[in-house]
Amino acid sequence: MQHKVLKVNPSDNVIVALRNLEAGENIEFEGETYILPRSIAAKHKFVTEDLEKGDHVTMYGVLVGKATQPIKRGEQITTFNLKHESEEYSVSKRVPQTDWQAPDVSKWENRTFMGYHRSDGQVGTANYWLVLPLVFCENRNILKLKEAFDKALGYAFPDVYLRQVEDLVHLHQKNGAAGIDTYNQEVKTDSVGRRLFPNLDGIKFLTHESGCGENNQDSELLAALFAAYANNANVTGITVLSLGCQKTQFSDLMDEIKKRNPAFDKPVLMFEQQAYGTEFDMMSAAIKETFKGLIEANKLTRQPAPLSKLQIGLKCGGSDGFSGISANPVLGHLSDLVVALNGTTYLAEFPELCGVEQELINRCVTTEKAEKFEYLMRDYAAKAEAVGAGFDMNPSAGNIKDGLITDAIKSAGAAKKGGTAPIVDVLNYTELAKGPGLHLVCTPGNDVLATTGKAASGTTIILFTTGLGTPTGNPICPVVKVSTNTQLAQRMPDIIDFSCGEIITGEKTIEQTAEDLLEYCISLASGEILTKAQELGQDDFMPWKRGVNL
Repeated sequence: MQHKVLKVNPSDNVIVALRNLEAGENIEFEGETYILPRSIAAKHKFVTEDLEKGDHVTMYGVLVGKATQPIKRGEQITTFNLKHESEEYSVSKRVPQTDWQAPDVSKWENRTFMGYHRSDGQVGTANYWLVLPLVFCENRNILKLKEAFDKALGYAFPDVYLRQVEDLVHLHQKNGAAGIDTYNQEVKTDSVGRRLFPNLDGIKFLTHESGCGENNQDSELLAALFAAYANNANVTGITVLSLGCQKTQFSDLMDEIKKRNPAFDKPVLMFEQQAYGTEFDMMSAAIKETFKGLIEANKLTRQPAPLSKLQIGLKCGGSDGFSGISANPVLGHLSDLVVALNGTTYLAEFPELCGVEQELINRCVTTEKAEKFEYLMRDYAAKAEAVGAGFDMNPSAGNIKDGLITDAIKSAGAAKKGGTAPIVDVLNYTELAKGPGLHLVCTPGNDVLATTGKAASGTTIILFTTGLGTPTGNPICPVVKVSTNTQLAQRMPDIIDFSCGEIITGEKTIEQTAEDLLEYCISLASGEILTKAQELGQDDFMPWKRGVNL
């Protein structure tokens, strides 16, 4: 039978509603009785004791808010009676954690996935050719190449919306406005043709609004971002379009590539429009040489690889009041499993680590790593505050509506994605992981900026929890959408890949669900299944210009 409520940590003074609770209802929990003065929706919280103005609220065992007015026992916390508050943190307070108990992974120690092996030892879960512009002036040409290659090679998606418009055109031509209101289009997924290159998972075309007319830091970061993408194990080769006169030059890109990986040997094809003269000449050359590159890329086949070669990103977006008690802890346990198998995991979204900094500082394996994390957090927070966009402004309207009242509540739940393993390294934006283990990656919380940054650090699969639903994907890294609750998975089946709802209903444990999700990842890494984002062609890409994004 499903429990009505949950206290996440014994030291908490709030209790989470696991289902809708009625006004006047008596809640029996841990030997105490709470009489609710008002109805409380599922995912929201009520206090376990009378609070005065200025009193602290604790959840997940950490400070998450301060009362702005008296709150009676059994009353719900809201944006009207609670504001963000978090503990001060410092490396000087660091108490190193050296007693990590790795989970038992004996059942996976000899397991493999079928991946694409690169010459530098990396193993990809996919095999993509990347086409990118060094400057926004080439976006149109990138999109023309996408249309041509996708349709000719069998990578295009059925245009169900074009069909709807065509149907309405025919109805209008035949009957005028009559019949349009009653028209209903069926969802059809007609095949667009067999792929010419079965061992090439796709050609991915990136566009952006950068590369020129900006400060040097942003242009340098664009080159660094593309270099990191070129180095990702899921990428097999790159075609680069350049106008010629822009700030971000081809030499900048190659310098950044070699800086990250001196052994880099993937093909990089460069085409400069001003050198060719006409668009037609440049595009024709790009098509011919890229096609030759695709022929070679298709010769690579999937081969067995140990699970230690998995590189998994941990992300949340469209979070709700269940995120921190179902899906995020599932990702945390999966991360611990992967780390115990000598694999690599990545926890990012620095604005969503606000309030748990000290715990993360304590988990860093060296003081040097802890100092880097503290510096990046304080630097990011200071820049946000300088423009009036502090981390406390991070929760969205949807987050708040579904129970995440303060940034510290949201962050404490978001940090559960990182499990309990030691933090072996802290990576700035576009920095690559140098070895296995759990890494912190400096990115915004913004869904696309964060997933873009994770792929740059080396992820080959991203696990993305959501309680409200989001279609976010990535061009080169499969993004698995993990729902916090069963209702979301049932309501939005076209974007949700995996549900953790049975944790809320008490049918499964966090550990059982994490093991099921790891099995899903092994199948995905082997090319046996596709994510919903891949099926929809959801290729979101957004460079971070290091302005203030939360």
